[in-house]
This record gives sequence, C-alpha cells and structure tokens, in this order.
Amino acid sequence: MASAALTIGACAFAADYTAPAQLSPPQSSAQGARDAAGRAAQDAQKAARKAADTAKAAAEKSKVATGKVSKSLAEGIRQAARKAADAATRLEEKAAASASQAVDESKDLARSAQEESAKAAQASREALARAEESVNRAAQASKEEAEQAAQATREALDKADEAMRAAAKAVANASARTLEAMKRTARPAGPERN
Repeated sequence: MASAALTIGACAFAADYTAPAQLSPPQSSAQGARDAAGRAAQDAQKAARKAADTAKAAAEKSKVATGKVSKSLAEGIRQAARKAADAATRLEEKAAASASQAVDESKDLARSAQEESAKAAQASREALARAEESVNRAAQASKEEAEQAAQATREALDKADEAMRAAAKAVANASARTLEAMKRTARPAGPERN
C-alpha cells in the first residue's frame, strides 16, 4: 500500500514537474530572440563608431595633404580610404544583421539604419576609387591633373564622412530603441495573482 502511494505520488510529481517545462521553450526562444537582437544592435553600434572614426580619419588625412602632390601622400590617403571602405562594409553587414533580428517596434528604425549604412558604404567605395585614381595621377599625370584628382578624392572622402556620420546616428538610434524594447519586454508584467 505504501509503495503504491509512493508510486502514485511520484507520478503526480513527475506530471506536475513536466507540464511547466513544456511551456518554457517558447519563452526561452523569445528570450533568445531578444538577446540576439540586443547583441546584433550592439555589434552594429560598435561597427558604426569604428566606421565613423575611420571615415573621419581618412577625410582629415586628405585635408592635411591639400596643396601637396606626391605619390607617397596619395598612397597614404588611399590606405586610409581603404580602411574606411572596409569599416563601412563591416557596418553594412552588422546593420543588416541587426535589421533582420530587431524586435517588432524597432524594425523600422533598424531598416532605416541599414539603408543609411548601405549609402555610407557606397560613398566609401566611391572615395576609395577616387583615392586609387589619385595615386595613379600622382605617379603619371601632370601636377595640375594630380591636384584635380586629389581634390576629387577630398570631396569624395568628405561625402563618405558625412554619410558615415548619418549612418552612425541612425544605427545608434535603432540600437537604443532595440535595447529599450528588450528591457520593456523583459520586465515582469506585474505581481502574480493567486
């Protein structure tokens, strides 16, 4: 009799214990989605800061070289433009990942940030193309042509810097909204009712 009571009690406990576990995977997957959205937003924000810094550095480097034409200066600017373009490409990838994982209320902002980052990446690639052309002109063309190429590079790098700042701002806004939304959804709805 006692063993039968123990067996029934153990079965009842197992049934009670198993039922909540069946409800937890959806909650766990929702929490996982929120965590992934938060990580993606933070990654995009870090990439945006780095991309903005490299774009600014490249633009400043080209301004320092104003009025000077040499292959070594043009090469230095080209390398800075390459770093900016690489950082912009990473930002574009991170912004796309963030947009795909953003929680509902921040999706629009994340998509907008993705569009801004795509524009910034395109501007950075164009600046790199101008910088590469400037290197060739510095080596082969007349001083006047080399100056014109350098000026085109400066203008392209300024445009890329401006686009990168806009993208960084959009990414920061989207990231902040995603993190706010995560905090709101993570809070308990209120005291439990008995």
